[in-house]
Amino acid sequence: MNFLVTGGAGFIGSHVCERLLRDGHRVWAFDDLNDFYDPQCKRANLREIQALAKPFEFVHGDLIDAAALAGLFSAVKFDQVIHLAARAGVRPSLEQPALYQRVNVEGTVNVLEAARKTGVKKITIASSSSVYGVNAKVPFSESDPIFSAVSPYAASKLACEALGHTWHHIYKMDVAMLRFFTVYGPRQRPDLAIHKFTALIDAGQPIPVFGDGSTARDHTHISDILEGIIACTQREFGFEIFNLGESQTVKLSGLISLIENALGKKAVIDRQPLQLGDVPITFADVSKARRMLGYQPQVKVEKGIPLFVDWFRKNRQ
Repeated sequence: MNFLVTGGAGFIGSHVCERLLRDGHRVWAFDDLNDFYDPQCKRANLREIQALAKPFEFVHGDLIDAAALAGLFSAVKFDQVIHLAARAGVRPSLEQPALYQRVNVEGTVNVLEAARKTGVKKITIASSSSVYGVNAKVPFSESDPIFSAVSPYAASKLACEALGHTWHHIYKMDVAMLRFFTVYGPRQRPDLAIHKFTALIDAGQPIPVFGDGSTARDHTHISDILEGIIACTQREFGFEIFNLGESQTVKLSGLISLIENALGKKAVIDRQPLQLGDVPITFADVSKARRMLGYQPQVKVEKGIPLFVDWFRKNRQ
């Protein structure tokens, strides 16, 4: 099949491209290589994909350029779209809320419309655990009411879920929305906690810790996320939302200890106040994904952190 992966040069997207290519598909990656973090990271990801010598094409473009997307969809007959491209990050969205709405919401409309107009019937779209906000219960279930978003990023992802449902309802497109829970692993963005902490601890520099270390996250290894995404591409649902998480939590203090142990170095803690937009816990109920996707997360964080540190040591500059 012909797959379009938006955000295909990024952390999750590059892994998705590789997996699809290894499974025998043709893949186009659409990415604007913006400077949210060093674009050289994305270029390195593209080189790794291209080294597979499989049917892969990279298209440099911006989600908010509807004409560019329309031209691509007209030039290539795509069977499916995996829409991962977005402005990411809770804290940066507090500084640039309009940008997040423009790229994430308007950009998603542009992708949906380009797909609809060219007869693409199936699209898998990245959402986020951030849509749960300060949720009243844990673990978080897809059936929970979600009216407590606490950041512009989370609000933009909620809007994308509503758009996905609308395009399914009106145009009968098959849409799967995937709520990712704190994804980590090889190629993780350098601004995210595990990568950032690993680099700083390794260099003997202080790590910024917001709050007392009691906040907890459901950290999900990229290999498990990949299994969930690929399972979505192989099934038809109409419209469904799925949590993709590890379904266990680790406190921030415990995460730091795991990184320290894997590196064999102690962290220097720079204690800072809790940040606006942060939530106290994320915790995925994955029973729906288990039932409908056969999703079975395999990599617990106690195993995943040493794997990440090993990758980091082999790839640090």
